[in-house]
Amino acid sequence: MIIAQSEDPLLHKAIFQFIFPFSLEKNCQDQMRESLVTEEYVPFRLGDRGMENRFYGPNNRISHRDMERYYLPFTNHVLFPNREDPEAFRRLTKALNIKATLHSTQLHLEFTVYSVDIVLCPFNTGFLTIRTEINPDQKVAYSQALEFGDRMRHLQDTNKLDLNTVIECNGCSYNEVEDFVFQVVTPRVLAFIDRSPMEGAHFEKLPFFMDERMFVIGFCSLPEDCDITVLHRYRAGRLDGIDLLGNARVGASHIPYMEHYCDKFEYDRWAPNTYYLTDETNFICLTREKKENSNRLANQMYGEYYYGLMLNLFHRIVLLKLSIAYSQVQLERKQEHTQDLIRDITCFSAKYYFVEIVAQTQGREIFHQLRNVYGNDELFEDVKQTLNDLYKYQETRTSKQSSYLLTILTIYTVISGIYGMNLVIEDLDGSFNWSFLMKYSAYQWIAFVVTFSGLAVAFLLVIGVLWQWGRDFIRRHNKN
Repeated sequence: MIIAQSEDPLLHKAIFQFIFPFSLEKNCQDQMRESLVTEEYVPFRLGDRGMENRFYGPNNRISHRDMERYYLPFTNHVLFPNREDPEAFRRLTKALNIKATLHSTQLHLEFTVYSVDIVLCPFNTGFLTIRTEINPDQKVAYSQALEFGDRMRHLQDTNKLDLNTVIECNGCSYNEVEDFVFQVVTPRVLAFIDRSPMEGAHFEKLPFFMDERMFVIGFCSLPEDCDITVLHRYRAGRLDGIDLLGNARVGASHIPYMEHYCDKFEYDRWAPNTYYLTDETNFICLTREKKENSNRLANQMYGEYYYGLMLNLFHRIVLLKLSIAYSQVQLERKQEHTQDLIRDITCFSAKYYFVEIVAQTQGREIFHQLRNVYGNDELFEDVKQTLNDLYKYQETRTSKQSSYLLTILTIYTVISGIYGMNLVIEDLDGSFNWSFLMKYSAYQWIAFVVTFSGLAVAFLLVIGVLWQWGRDFIRRHNKN
């Protein structure tokens, strides 16, 4: 599809944030946090107003006060904890200001990595966020900006466009984005990533991520006289940049299809000046507002909307992890795993999956659109059904165990009632030797066996209950 020059305007501003969700090794969050603090990562505190302009570039600033008002009060202790709380989002941020250049056969773009976030979350999950901006001194076309976002989100080379891409930084070249990220930007993170689900792979740690791609939050400021067409919006949602020949790339040719796509994935409350596209892996803002309003919108992508996307990603990841854990429980049929999963699902639904989170109308609509795109409500309904199934399974198992125990105790009660322990109890009184057993009749032998086996069963049941109680106590203590 041939793109007219008016469909590929020069941009005033192009910023991108790349979010990589990862799974952590068990019980390593505190160790990881200590390691990051030694690398000059700073714990994020909403009450510290001095952080408002430290991590977002020279022309951007977020308002901590606005962020607190944006979300409902009962969510702030999870998103913005005032202390180190393992049950909350613990964000650590480091200012970098790394200058680098993205090279390919089609483009050469200078960009700056302003800062990096590591967010430690409950359920052994975490997020790595890289904040970048294409050098505004360059003449950057819309297609080039989209191509930058598409190339940077691919951690590993998966196609010819990736193979032709190289990142240069401080005199070194990196053929893959993962090398640049984990050698230059965040060299301490890779050691803590859980490698068990996909042995031999670095990044496919959770089976619900696609093609080793990071999630993208983008912002593109177009000229004020530029019409933001359906083609602009469709390409933003799909991150269609340029092809191998350097021409603008469009993943579709049928205009009604693009219109249907935009109707489904865009938020157009402020059209025709501003649009938000919410695809499964992208959240892009296109605007032609004047500079002051444009900067305000860019700041929201760093602040309120950033946390909204991250919270939706957290919901999606944990819900999928719980679904995967249920399939493992079904195979293993271990009581302690069932109890752990019931506890995790209950904890997640009570503490983290709120129906309403955002206080403002426009923010609530965008948040719910992100939730719908990720299918979190459907996943949550599936997990709730999982919880019901687990309760039924546990109830059936407990009922069977109680039935078996009642049967055993009934047998002993009936036999002891018929024969009575008094048939042998006198022979066991005081000092005795076992020679009296030679004189026992068949009925006395039955009473003798019932007496000692009943005592043994009673002691074993007591020991079993104490053992199970101790294991449950230690497991709950370790999880806390």
